[in-house]
Amino acid sequence: MPTKTETAEAGRAGVWATFRHAPAAAKAILVGVFLSRLGGFLNIFIVLYLTAKGYSAGQAAFALGVYGFGGVAGVLLGGTLADRLGARNSTVLSMAVTAVLTAALLYLPSYGLLLVAVAIASLAAQIYRPASATLLSELIPEDQQVMIFGMYRLGLNLGAMAAPLVGFGLYHLDGDGYTLLFWGEGAIAMVYALVAIVAIPARATASAAAPDEADAAPDAAPETSGGWAGVLQDRRYLLFLAAVLLNAIVYVQYLSTLPLDVKRAGVDLFWYTLAVSLNGFIVILFELPLTRFSQKWPFTFTVGLTFGLVGLGVGLYGLPMGAAVIVGATLVWTLGEIIGGPAVFAYPAMAGPARLRSRYISGFQFMHALGTAIGPVLGGALFVRMHHGVWPVLAVAGLLAAVFGVAAIRPDAVRRSRAKETAPAALVAEEA
Repeated sequence: MPTKTETAEAGRAGVWATFRHAPAAAKAILVGVFLSRLGGFLNIFIVLYLTAKGYSAGQAAFALGVYGFGGVAGVLLGGTLADRLGARNSTVLSMAVTAVLTAALLYLPSYGLLLVAVAIASLAAQIYRPASATLLSELIPEDQQVMIFGMYRLGLNLGAMAAPLVGFGLYHLDGDGYTLLFWGEGAIAMVYALVAIVAIPARATASAAAPDEADAAPDAAPETSGGWAGVLQDRRYLLFLAAVLLNAIVYVQYLSTLPLDVKRAGVDLFWYTLAVSLNGFIVILFELPLTRFSQKWPFTFTVGLTFGLVGLGVGLYGLPMGAAVIVGATLVWTLGEIIGGPAVFAYPAMAGPARLRSRYISGFQFMHALGTAIGPVLGGALFVRMHHGVWPVLAVAGLLAAVFGVAAIRPDAVRRSRAKETAPAALVAEEA
């Protein structure tokens, strides 16, 4: 177990020191996050698979919608199961069910059964996330959590980038078939389940992130009821969730509304694909090095800046559409993403009472997933009515997210995260 001196060194030193001094269970969670996204290519191929089986394009599109809805519901359910089952059991359940149902899609004889399997597989695939993030926050001292959640985001981004390549590789290896594809996704999920059994404890004995009650300050989270009722009583956190929802709706427009506007303006799609590629390249290469510095900034400043830059960047698409606008605006909101993404992901673990940490994290993940799910629908509806005029409206929504975010941050939680340098909690190997 790291000493206090080593822990303080990790908080000061940055990426490698934070990772090196993290407990083995935290490292296993980071590896597992990457594995879960690496195997997450069902949503990419489900439409192609169903149409290849003879179902209509409408039926395939509806199945994709069911998949998206299942994922949003899974995050919410995961917050409840994290408390009841613990991180290890939640992860094993999540990955095992995902593995079995993904492979089972190859053998189900009817559209109705396929829909049920897709919904449950998508739901199960997200159950692990609140539990994993909760345990990660409990294992890592608060002064290092922005950095560790930056690593968490890196695992998500690397897995998401590699998943289509792995999926297409398996698809072509199988002679443009789906057997290796779905069995491969199931196998990757089972690998994470095995990692969880071996390396992730059922629970931490104590929270390294939670302050002693004696350290609570007047601005700390109010006393609340248990369960989701406790989260709903925290009005400042509800404001933070509203900011997250608005930010996600605005952020996702680069994948949905932007290509529609680029095509309408007659701009070569090369510039759109270049901008999207630059975003992924910059986030993966520069977010963690920048986090070494931004983790020391006040949360109110960081969250407000990141939400504001995302809104500003998306709003800049409202200038006369061309290559410079597409690339330049994308770089602006990408800067916001890499400046504050880790802080936004880290804050829910600090915002409320330790006993409700999994619900606070689950609520954040749910609102983020909901925003990315409904954002394309809302953006598309606005684009149909307003065309290029949609971007100023989205910029206003981004600015509102920044205002809500700044108003929602509880300064006491931030002060504790800067002041306390507590060694990671000891772990118990509880029965599964």
